[in-house]
Amino acid sequence: MEIKLAYGKTGLSARIPDHIHTEVIEPGYVHGLADQIQAVREALVHPINHPPLQESVGSNQKVAIVFSDITRATPYHILLPALLEALGHLPDKNITLFCATGTHWPATYRELCTILGEEIVERYRVVQNNTARAGEYRYAGTTSSGNRIRFNRELMEHDLRILTGFIEPHFFAGFSGGGKALMPGMAHLDTIRYNHSIRNLEYAGTRWGVTGGNPIWEDIIEAAELATPLFLLNVTMNKDKEITGVFAGDLREAHKQGCAFAKDAAMAGVDQYFDIVITSNSGYPLDLNLYQSVKGMSAAEQVVKKGGTIVIASECRDGIPTGSDFETILHSVDSAAKLMDFVKERELQLQDTWQVYILASILMKTNVHLFSALDDRMVEKTFLRPTGDINKLIPDLIKIYGNNTRICILPEGPLTIPYLK
Repeated sequence: MEIKLAYGKTGLSARIPDHIHTEVIEPGYVHGLADQIQAVREALVHPINHPPLQESVGSNQKVAIVFSDITRATPYHILLPALLEALGHLPDKNITLFCATGTHWPATYRELCTILGEEIVERYRVVQNNTARAGEYRYAGTTSSGNRIRFNRELMEHDLRILTGFIEPHFFAGFSGGGKALMPGMAHLDTIRYNHSIRNLEYAGTRWGVTGGNPIWEDIIEAAELATPLFLLNVTMNKDKEITGVFAGDLREAHKQGCAFAKDAAMAGVDQYFDIVITSNSGYPLDLNLYQSVKGMSAAEQVVKKGGTIVIASECRDGIPTGSDFETILHSVDSAAKLMDFVKERELQLQDTWQVYILASILMKTNVHLFSALDDRMVEKTFLRPTGDINKLIPDLIKIYGNNTRICILPEGPLTIPYLK
């Protein structure tokens, strides 16, 4: 059997011997909407539990549009023309675009042009979240869990915040989209740390595809509602990056409907665990770096046996990224076994401990082999096993587990989330 994995912009072929039990799990294919920009226009005119967008904003009001960073494949070339058309009665100076980087690195000018288009970058003011600048945040309130919510000050000075993004399963928030544009997207580091705490990550309800009862998601939605008025514009997409559904309007209800739609296509049950799970990180842009690639590993970890093996193909053209807290933490210990204790002891001093915690949890259960553009020594320093040829590695792994080896393949990585029935 030969299967193509989503890898970078080109893809990668993996071959499995025909006599080996192999299950390929892909997202259920949903055709893209026939007229995607018209579908977005109609959603803005007939939003879910909300007045039409154009009627919600006075001509002298200020509107903030919150957008995703370069690691997300949100189709802004479709969303923004429709949004700006609906806001056409406002002068340009009344519209500001906010890049929801959370704790990620700021986007470069070129990356902003890739996301938004050069014409829009030149035409409108663009502000990026920067957790290093504590003075740029304003207290919005405290959630029922005790999280003191601080959002970007300039964002909060607008009359309406439009949250954009796309909905897919998320490894600890349940689903992406919705309030994540604000928290962690536009939040202060301490607010993000509290939400992404190890205490919350260890909770049984914190997992792929679960929102209600998930303490991280519950805190996110409650935090976002401290920044009303809000308007949501989220989409779902297929593997061809085509829009399959548009969910606009009330934050809770529109996101709820979008999650239900995404779950039908993206989550698949299996009967048994597997010896080997071969996955990707959904290709470009999600596989830009190793930090994001933990998502693909986490998707695979859902159905791999304890002591089994994960093989992930993730290009990582932008590195770990270099100089990040993620890299610092990984290089601060000499074995994977020490990672968990390290992040638990220093949780309040470092950021990105949540990603390391999840990686450490995976490495305590399974071996992880990485095919990427990274140097082998760099990969080894992150406690992963580098491989230069997946198709040579697979037969070697089969020899370890024997002729009864069970293999699962996730060609689209975390666009499909398997689970034990």
